[in-house]
Amino acid sequence: MLPPGLPNALLDSWDYFLHLAVILVPLFIGASFLVGLAQEYLPPEKVERKLHGHDEGTGNVAAAGLGAVTPFCSCSTVPVLAGLLQAGAPLGLAFSFLLASPLVNEIAVLLLIGLFGIEVTIYYVTITFVAAVGGGIIIGRLGLADHVKEIRITDNTSQAVADGGTVDCCAGGTANVEQTHRQHFESAAREAWSFFVDTLPYLILGMAIGALIHGAVPVDVLHTVLGPENPLAVPLAALAGAPVYISLSGMLPIAASLSEQGIAIGTVLAFVIGGAGVSIPNLILLNKLFKRRLLLVYAGTVVTIGITVGVVFNLFIV
Repeated sequence: MLPPGLPNALLDSWDYFLHLAVILVPLFIGASFLVGLAQEYLPPEKVERKLHGHDEGTGNVAAAGLGAVTPFCSCSTVPVLAGLLQAGAPLGLAFSFLLASPLVNEIAVLLLIGLFGIEVTIYYVTITFVAAVGGGIIIGRLGLADHVKEIRITDNTSQAVADGGTVDCCAGGTANVEQTHRQHFESAAREAWSFFVDTLPYLILGMAIGALIHGAVPVDVLHTVLGPENPLAVPLAALAGAPVYISLSGMLPIAASLSEQGIAIGTVLAFVIGGAGVSIPNLILLNKLFKRRLLLVYAGTVVTIGITVGVVFNLFIV
C-alpha cells in the first residue's frame, strides 16, 4: 500500500515538471542557438587573440565580457585559459575570464529570465560580472603567478597539456572568414541542435529533481536548512551546489523549485553560483593548470561571490 499522500505528491511533482518543461525547453533551444553563434564568431583561438596585450582594469573588463559571451563548457574553457597564460596574459585577467565564463552566459541569462524575471536577471548579471572583474583584479595583485603549473599547448583548439595532464576540448566553431553570415548561421543551427541534444538529459534530470523537491519534500525541512531562520543558509547553499552540480541548465530548474518552496532568492542564487563555479568536474580540470594553493583561491573566490550575491539579494533586492 502506498503511503498516504504519496499519489498526490507525485501528481503535484508531475504537474510542476510539465510547468518547467513548457517554460524552459523553448528558452533552452534559443539559448543553444546563441551558444552556436558564439562558437562560430568567437572560437577559443579568437578569444585568446582579443585578450593579448590587455592590461589590468580594462583588460579585466574585456576578459569578463568575453567570458560572458563565450559559454564554452569547462573542458573548453580550461584550454582557452591555458592558452592565455602560456601567451603571457596576466593571471588576474585570465581569472576574470574564468570567473565570468560559467556564471554569466546566454544559457544563464535566458533561463533566469524565464524562471525569475528580467529584474532579477539584470541584478544577477550585473553583480556577477562586477565580481568577475573585481575578483580578477584582486587575484592578480596577490602574486600567485608562480602557482600556475607549467603549460604546454599541443593543439590550440583541441588540447592543453599541463604537467603531463591532458584536457580535451569541446567542439567549437571554426570562424572561417570566408564563410558568409548565412553559412555561419546554418553552422550555428547545427551546433545548437547538437548542443541541445547533448545537454537535454541534464535539463530533464534537473527538472525531475526540481519537481520532486516541489511535490515530495516537506517545506519545513527545506526551511530548516535553507530558510531565513538559519543564519548560515547562504554559505551552506553556496557550498552545497558543488556536490549536486549537474550542469547550469540542470541547476536552474532545481533553483526554481527551491524558490517556489519559499527559499529566499539570494540563497537560491548562491546555490547556483557555487554549483556552476566549484563543481567537481571543473575543479578536476583546473587542477591540471593550478597548484593546490591557487586552486583553493579560485574555489574560495567563487564561494565568496556566491555568498555575496546571496546576501545582497536577500537584504537589498528581493
